Amino acid sequence: MATPRSVFDAAELRAHFNDAGINPQFLPSIWKYVLQNPGCELDDIPDLPSAAYPLLRSKFKALTSTVHSVFHSTDGVTTKLLIRLQNGALVEAVIMTYDTRLGKYGGKPRPGGPRSTLCISSQVGCKMGCKFCATGTMGFKSNLTSGEIVEQLVHASRLSNIRNVVFMGMGEPLNNYTALVEAVRVMTGSPFQLSTKKITVSTVGIIHAINKLHSDLPGLNLAVSLHAPVQDIRCQIMPSARAFPLEKLMTALQLYQKNSQQKIFIEYIMLDGVNDEEQHAHQLGKLLETFQVVVNLIPFNPIGSFSQFRTSSEQKVSEFQKILRGTYNIRTTVRKQMGQDISGACGQLVVNQPDKRSHVNTSLLPDIEDLHI
Repeated sequence: MATPRSVFDAAELRAHFNDAGINPQFLPSIWKYVLQNPGCELDDIPDLPSAAYPLLRSKFKALTSTVHSVFHSTDGVTTKLLIRLQNGALVEAVIMTYDTRLGKYGGKPRPGGPRSTLCISSQVGCKMGCKFCATGTMGFKSNLTSGEIVEQLVHASRLSNIRNVVFMGMGEPLNNYTALVEAVRVMTGSPFQLSTKKITVSTVGIIHAINKLHSDLPGLNLAVSLHAPVQDIRCQIMPSARAFPLEKLMTALQLYQKNSQQKIFIEYIMLDGVNDEEQHAHQLGKLLETFQVVVNLIPFNPIGSFSQFRTSSEQKVSEFQKILRGTYNIRTTVRKQMGQDISGACGQLVVNQPDKRSHVNTSLLPDIEDLHI
């Protein structure tokens, strides 16, 4: 028998229903039932046409993945899920809880309260090989199916009320393009009902995929892992940059911005002595001054003891931010550190068990997805 697929593999399920003459309008009610009833069997789902049950039984599973373990960081705001896929591989998803009231909007505290962002993986490992990222050390193992991507949201939704999703976990999302698009379409439909404005896809800059993204998923937020203002530094720290030259990437982003009329998030990891000097800030400012962007400066998270990079000092990060803001009028934020003690922070996602370092910070934090753009 073929390996059963997840009921959240929308295209697969829809195709089987169409072939069997079953109306695909039943898909959201199947998903809703599975979401609300952990451990259910597909036979338990009420009110489906009788032909649907043998089809579901023979080809699908309610969930193909399981939560292998859950780690809560000492900061009280980060939870890492280690999820086992049915082929035995493990991927990570990270829930980050924020308090929107800590952000300011128009000089006044923002309304709202605590809510959660889920950082989702799109691949097992990653073939991009960025030298500052732990996932890159795993190499590329496999793409996730759209159902395996959506199941991370199912598992996380049982622990927290997820309002935002960021594709910033393991893998390069645009290298798994078809599954990504299908997963996002499921997440924005019933029963999840996430807004595309609350979903951010991060990429190292896969140009041909960026060129299609707006027409396939209008309204989505695009984040680009730029990490250097010039091509040669980019190639040193991100080997994949050779395939996607900076000049061509910026042309693609210009077109994306023109079509989408949306701001683009620029992610920039601060590596001491590599890309964090004043000249780099000016180069970055000049590169981005014609764009509508939010630059997010990310303090480097060391990956165990073997890391070849050091974290930029707070003073350097602050100077860098001042130049971008003051000289180039570019909106610039500094990413808060969350979940380092459970290896759940940016660039640390590699399948391992967290070490026992403690990192105490119990306040709830505002985050990039809360910026009004």
